[in-house]
Amino acid sequence: MNSEVFDMSVTQQYAIDLYRAAQRGEAAPPAPGRHEVDAFRELRDYRRFKAVVAGRPARGRIRAALTRRLSGRHFFGRRVSGRRGHPAGC
Repeated sequence: MNSEVFDMSVTQQYAIDLYRAAQRGEAAPPAPGRHEVDAFRELRDYRRFKAVVAGRPARGRIRAALTRRLSGRHFFGRRVSGRRGHPAGC
């Protein structure tokens, strides 16, 4: 018995699965990555639901946080003076 381990890529494994399905007269398996978009959408919807249940805004939380962070109002947690990028008191 050969105990070598063969590393296959996803594409190679999919090709083998397609061959086996064709030999057995079964339906072809779904292509790799086909359902990833659906999975990400479900994750997004779940996170929005959890935000609503927790009383937080469901949409725009990341954009709002980035806007606050990058708007120039604060620089590394300190108030920004009139000069761009220099903390107050410098």
